[in-house]
Amino acid sequence: MKFAVIVFPGSNCDRDMYHAVKDELGEQADLVWYQEANLADYDAVLLPGGFSYGDYLRSGAIAATSPIVEQIRAAAEAGKPVLGVCNGFQILLETGLLPGAMLPNEKLKFMCHNETLIVENAETPFTLQYEEKEEILVPIAHGNGNYFCDEPTLERLRENKQIVFTYQTNPNGSAGDIAGIVNEQGNVLGMMPHPERAVDALLGTDDGLRLFQSILTYWREHYAINA
Repeated sequence: MKFAVIVFPGSNCDRDMYHAVKDELGEQADLVWYQEANLADYDAVLLPGGFSYGDYLRSGAIAATSPIVEQIRAAAEAGKPVLGVCNGFQILLETGLLPGAMLPNEKLKFMCHNETLIVENAETPFTLQYEEKEEILVPIAHGNGNYFCDEPTLERLRENKQIVFTYQTNPNGSAGDIAGIVNEQGNVLGMMPHPERAVDALLGTDDGLRLFQSILTYWREHYAINA
């Protein structure tokens, strides 16, 4: 399986994402500079965390205007897994690939620590290796991770099982304790916690590795012939 890790000016978690796929998952990964990207030959697209364009205007707002977004949108429409983590989640919101918006953390402080997440939907391409309602430990690192949407949108997310991860103890004020959501088709996941930083027990938790293993399982079941 071939993963594209998109790199914007200000990305700072791209190497972590690359390591998770290349060294821990054992699959092919390329760091793809946003101005030079051709995503046609990739099986999955990963948008890493960081501070694209210094988070000017709003987090992810400038990156969302980049021409590569149309390629990311095309990948999503083709059913390819698209994962946005932290700033990548913010970019997916700004592009409209996922509903909602990000606000500053409720306590107006940058947070960087491990959080317990609850797997709310274990039937997405990103959660096949988890059990529903399983508790996993994944780090967060954000200042603008307070997920917001209006009540009708929140109700639709619940009804469609688009809420994939929730916080056991909400650290940032997110609506519905939301830590991660998917689009209606289920192949685009945005999440604020960093699974790529939780892929080896030496890091304190390897609970994030199963997210990448789930993507691989999904791809093999749906697209691979001799994988």
